[in-house]
Amino acid sequence: HTDPDLSCRSPASPATARRRPAPAASAPPPPSRPHLHGLRQACSPVGSPGRRAFWTLALCVSLGLLLSWSSNRVLHWLAFPTHTCVHMEWARQLDFPTVTICNNNPARLPRLTKSDLYFAGHWLGLLEADRAARPLVLDLLQDERRVWFSNLELLDRLGHQLDDMLLACKYRGEPCGAHNFSTVFTRYGKCYMFNADEEGKSLRTTMKGGTGNGLEIMLDIQQDEYLPVWGETEETAFEAGVRVQIHSQAEPPFVHELGFGVAPGFQTFVATQEQRLTYLPPPWGECVSGAPDSGFFQVYSVTACRIDCETRYIVENCNCRMVYMPGDSPYCTPEQYKDCAEPALAALSVAEGNSCVCRNPCNMTRYNKELSMVRIPSKTSARYLEKKFNRSEKYITDNILVLDVFFEALNYETIEQKKAYEIAGLLGDIGGQMGLFVGASILTILELFDYVYEVMKERLLDLLRRDEEEGSQREDVRACDTVVNHSETISHTTSVPLQTALGTLEEIAC
Repeated sequence: HTDPDLSCRSPASPATARRRPAPAASAPPPPSRPHLHGLRQACSPVGSPGRRAFWTLALCVSLGLLLSWSSNRVLHWLAFPTHTCVHMEWARQLDFPTVTICNNNPARLPRLTKSDLYFAGHWLGLLEADRAARPLVLDLLQDERRVWFSNLELLDRLGHQLDDMLLACKYRGEPCGAHNFSTVFTRYGKCYMFNADEEGKSLRTTMKGGTGNGLEIMLDIQQDEYLPVWGETEETAFEAGVRVQIHSQAEPPFVHELGFGVAPGFQTFVATQEQRLTYLPPPWGECVSGAPDSGFFQVYSVTACRIDCETRYIVENCNCRMVYMPGDSPYCTPEQYKDCAEPALAALSVAEGNSCVCRNPCNMTRYNKELSMVRIPSKTSARYLEKKFNRSEKYITDNILVLDVFFEALNYETIEQKKAYEIAGLLGDIGGQMGLFVGASILTILELFDYVYEVMKERLLDLLRRDEEEGSQREDVRACDTVVNHSETISHTTSVPLQTALGTLEEIAC
């Protein structure tokens, strides 16, 4: 007869297997220490306390210097520094710039009628304070013709006509004429542009530098037809000559601020050089690449922005626009010029820093200029010119000028604003300081993160292993509490072999 309790505790029994301690699982290898210089010495368990303190201090000082110098490099990068690169490029041919020419006198006195005097005399400074005409002016006026017109038509008719002013014209040695110029209105009234961007016409180019390879014109400024000056107005001209601006085709003329003067009695040589400028957008720079929101101009430029701002300001305050302003608003009358437009424009220029903020375009073309002059006519040519133009030598000296515009050389200058400190330089500087102070690299930092991860993982596994061992120990204790009852069962059993009983006792003792 066999006791069932004893058979459950046989070596092959599952209950016996549960009571036996499970074989210890193979523990994972400890994580390898990172190769950060000084860290192994500071954390070494075999070194003396003084040695570990020395290495800990050295590591902290190195880390402090690394953080200090690296933060300086980061702040320098966040300042978005720039530098300018200048290069000289040679070309086989270059587009000739636009040359805008304006006579300093906006209206010719002999072309004024009594209607003109009534209509625009106060604006032109030709009337007394009580709006009575000066006697000399009445003597010079033509017969009265009651003609009403817009201000644009007034300046178009009273302005100096290029057919009358242009005495000679050559481009690259070939003859040219007034038909090669287009009309434009500016603050100087009626002006003329050579080589403007017109639909259906190709731009003129040049293949050589120096005099004779550009534009050469002879002009008669018609000084005898200038308006008399009895008082100062916005339209009063004290100078005799022409205003000239050299600019790109994409840029509207802004002669009253960007033009230079050419005087009669001289031949003026203008040697120019093309410059192509490239600026950076924010945060490195402040350039603007988009066209103005108003839609007056397709290409953004500083002059386009200024004209656009002035136009919107005058239209908002005077309900009209000046003759040189774009748009479809009505032109200002002479009274509106005198009473509203000119005072508003003067107020705008005073507060321009707050009202009209025009930044540089990201890409622009401008032209440097070098001027030189010689007097005309020479004594040997005076008689020839007198006969050719049927004018006296004094008239030629007072009215005739020669303008010669040409490229100094067939090259152009590129001025490019570039980033002085980019992310690659920042990483290089920080990497060099890491190598100098702590002997580290990106891989070393990855090793640190990997080491921390492995340590945390090992600690977590140890906690889980301890929980499992505690749970198994509680199960073994409960199993051993039930074994005590089997000793009583053995005493009542008569048919159990002696060896089996001894083995059972040994198991219980274990």
